[in-house]
Amino acid sequence: MPIPAIGALSGIGASTGVQPASTTQPTGGAAFGNALTGAIDNLQQLQGTSDKLAIQAVTGNLDDIHDATLASTRAQVTLELVAGVRNKAVDAFNEIMRMQA
Repeated sequence: MPIPAIGALSGIGASTGVQPASTTQPTGGAAFGNALTGAIDNLQQLQGTSDKLAIQAVTGNLDDIHDATLASTRAQVTLELVAGVRNKAVDAFNEIMRMQA
C-alpha cells in the first residue's frame, strides 16, 4: 500500500477523496478559508480512522498493525501541518495589524 505524499495544504484532501464544499473557485481570503476548512475536515477524518484502527489493534481485530501505525502517523503529520499554517496565518495577521498602527 503506497503512502500518499502530503504536498500543499489544498492537496491534503486529495489523498482521501474529500472534495471541497464549493465547486466555484473563490479568490483572496475566501480561498484560504476554504482550503483551511477542507484541511480541518480531512484532519478530523484521518483522526477518526486512526482512532478506529487503534481500537481494532488493541482489541485484536486488526490483521495488519502497519495500517494503524500509518493512519496514526498521517493524522499526526496533518495535524502538525494544519497547526503550522494556522500559526503562520496568525503571525501574518498580527504583522498586518502592526503595520496599520
